[in-house]
Amino acid sequence: MKFDYDLIIIGSGPAGFSAAMQATKLEKKVLLVEADSKNLGGSWINTGTVPSKALREAASIINKHTSLFGEIDGLKSWEKFKMTDLLKYKDMVVDHENSELKRNLIKNEIDTARGFGKLKDEHTVEVTDHLGNIKQYTTHYILIATGSSQLEPKTFKVDDRVIIDSYSIAKMTHIPRRVSIVGAGVSAIEFATIFASLGSKVTILNPDNTYLSFLDNEIKNEFDRALEKYRIVMFKNVKIQGIEKNALRNRTEIRFKVSEEEQLRVIETEHVIYFGGRKPNTQGLGLEAVGVTLNDDGYIIADENYKTVIDNIYAAGDAIGFPQLASASFTQGRVATCHLCGISDITPGGSHPFGIYSIPEISSVGLNEIEAKEAGYEVTIGRAYYRELTKSSVSNDTLGMMKIIVDNKNLNLLGVHVVGEAACELVHIGQVLIKKKIDVRYFIDNILNYPTYSEAYRIATFNAINRMNKAGTKYRSILQEKQTAEENT
Repeated sequence: MKFDYDLIIIGSGPAGFSAAMQATKLEKKVLLVEADSKNLGGSWINTGTVPSKALREAASIINKHTSLFGEIDGLKSWEKFKMTDLLKYKDMVVDHENSELKRNLIKNEIDTARGFGKLKDEHTVEVTDHLGNIKQYTTHYILIATGSSQLEPKTFKVDDRVIIDSYSIAKMTHIPRRVSIVGAGVSAIEFATIFASLGSKVTILNPDNTYLSFLDNEIKNEFDRALEKYRIVMFKNVKIQGIEKNALRNRTEIRFKVSEEEQLRVIETEHVIYFGGRKPNTQGLGLEAVGVTLNDDGYIIADENYKTVIDNIYAAGDAIGFPQLASASFTQGRVATCHLCGISDITPGGSHPFGIYSIPEISSVGLNEIEAKEAGYEVTIGRAYYRELTKSSVSNDTLGMMKIIVDNKNLNLLGVHVVGEAACELVHIGQVLIKKKIDVRYFIDNILNYPTYSEAYRIATFNAINRMNKAGTKYRSILQEKQTAEENT
């Protein structure tokens, strides 16, 4: 049977884009379907990853300038700058990324269709544009990469003016003196530190009893110091009763409880920013009709190659659930395309890093201390604090630490955990050592640029070896055994 396309991809976010690029490199004819009539790239470029990181960069620059030279012209950041100034920078970055995406699609001869894509059968996709026009396209393979969207709050409504969410932050006209953030996930923490670094008084209303629970305890404790530095107040186990406008005080009042027995609390704020959970964009796609299975939360069920129960239909990115990261989605889209093109054994090995773009950044790769011990490793911990780094002193940013997990048996690096400036870049050095099973002597035997944040690896390695010696670990015997094994090999 002759089809219009070899592959139709629904969704142009990181999974869809990378899948399209990989497919065209394998000489496949590709159609990329995007529901947004204005922009490609989905939330990745337009409302999520890219714009939030651009705002973070602008806020970080302002914060560094203020901390070095004091208040600008005698004015605080929220008095000197308008939110529109930051949003102009964000828009410039978003426009550039959109242009690059379009350029790559044109350069690689990838067709696009604007409209809502829906599966009519296993090989047919129907696209309805914003004017109601309908076109049908046939294809050998289909990849669903429709992403996810934010859940609506249960006890109040987002009005996009006073009560906003990650999408309507772009409508803010000024840096608020007070802002309350509902939620304590990754995005909530990122924006809490962004606004706090701009001088806003930030309150986090956390519905749970902890936050970022997947972090190493020592890294989380160090990040808590950042929250204290920015005077960010966090209430836990919060149950919001209501949010109302107080016209007399020109403020918004949030009524909440932190336990059923406690009396109602009321705080005032200029803006409320809601960061709730996520839901998959899988409704109305016709998936069930063609036999694609979903889990109880509506996410598409796919195997390790991102193939659904239907042989020619694949799914990748946020639509399949965890980890819902742009970095993971890029890889998932590529792997799915390679598999449907008959290329096997392309699933990436090694540990998957994660990064939180708060101020300061948090990042990790490999095992944490508890995981390593539970896996049966005997480990030694090496630590380096940013206050020990000349680069941190020069940059006037001494808050942070690196923690490395070292295998006592062979000195191999098992995990790296960092909080501080450039954390999301630093972990990739450790990622290579973990993947290649290189021991931590690398950081002692090789010369590293000075001053750099990478020096933390060297300090942490010396710290680990010193701890081994003090604990009676036969460090030199380990080296001798490794050397003998290497010579025999």
